[in-house]
Amino acid sequence: MSHSVDMIIRNVKIDDAKPVVDVAIKDGKITAIESNSALTATNEIQGNGHVLIPSFVESHLHLEKAFVMDRKANRSGTLQEAIAVTAELKPTFTHDDIMERSRQVIRTLVQNGSTHVRAHAEFDPGQGFTGFDAVLQLRDEFKGIIDIQVVAFPQEGIFKYPGTEAMMVEAMEKGADVVGGIPYNDRDAKEHVDFVFDLAKKYNKDIDLHQDFSDNATNISIDYVAQKTIEMGWQGRVNVGHLTSLGALEPARRDEIIALIKEADISVMCLPATDLHLGARKDEYNVRRTLTPVRALRDAGVNVCLATNNIRNAFTPYGTGNLLHISMLAVPAAHLGGADDQVTVLPMLTTNPAKALGLKDYGLAIGKNADLVLLNTDKISSVILDMPAPLKVIKGGKIVAETEVTQKLAF
Repeated sequence: MSHSVDMIIRNVKIDDAKPVVDVAIKDGKITAIESNSALTATNEIQGNGHVLIPSFVESHLHLEKAFVMDRKANRSGTLQEAIAVTAELKPTFTHDDIMERSRQVIRTLVQNGSTHVRAHAEFDPGQGFTGFDAVLQLRDEFKGIIDIQVVAFPQEGIFKYPGTEAMMVEAMEKGADVVGGIPYNDRDAKEHVDFVFDLAKKYNKDIDLHQDFSDNATNISIDYVAQKTIEMGWQGRVNVGHLTSLGALEPARRDEIIALIKEADISVMCLPATDLHLGARKDEYNVRRTLTPVRALRDAGVNVCLATNNIRNAFTPYGTGNLLHISMLAVPAAHLGGADDQVTVLPMLTTNPAKALGLKDYGLAIGKNADLVLLNTDKISSVILDMPAPLKVIKGGKIVAETEVTQKLAF
């Protein structure tokens, strides 16, 4: 008998309100979704009623800075010390060292169900392009396993660190996918933003900014970024990470800026592991949560995502590469535990970041790329709460990771 498709995942739950279905895959694409399919396949996977969803999308991560916490600690737990510690460590990173640690991160991402990641890759005159070049190499090395978008990221600022301006241009010439920026860590935020937008226009690239990362809202520039986005016609092509200062604004001004963010079609990455750890360090009582206002952004129609940011370094001294762990941090911290809120959380790990990253053909539908994860739970509404193991991780119609789940009780 000739096989009609490459893979069939049988009896999976893709909608809590409907019976299980079979999902057929050929040439890396989803070709059929039907009950009791008569199709045959080279590779048949028994879903056993488990949940199948589009794979997770890690929308904001630093690969080359991961797993360095044991080299020099951030004793105060502040953002200022995290930046200082990391600036001291970066020139000591070698190519092989970065590759080894980054591969460790990528493996844990894939094992936990992510098949796309946007990596902010740093460079500056002090460390050169060592880390950035390594991430470009990883993009090629892991093709077909995980798609890596590389952001040209000037962590130490552009204008306050002479030589970085030219390096930004060189990074784009080297093949960066996205223009990065960090307006709050430069001599003038507007000058920084203008440079980033000009570069993005020149190379026709999207923009991804570390934005307004502070407990207070005294020096915000998100309103300028949104206005610039509209003025440049870059709607839908700008992302901002952190944006914690927005939560420090009084509601009327906050909502005014959120409306502007919505008009500019800017996506916002909430990074709870880092922001909860570093934020409000000077608060002596009634300590603030220091997260971007997820609910207010979401309710206004802004595309909100949840992402990891850092793993085990001066900015975030923990982390697993599992986005479900990140979402479980966000559920209580951003008040997303209510019945109506819980259903909005899973999209913040899947369809929302896919939109933010401009992914084409993402999703669980006929004609879409077969980038999927089979989870060890039988209800989609339980995914966030159960934090289930990813039984099969599928990229382009091929299994790239599996987890065996065995449980034995002595009673």
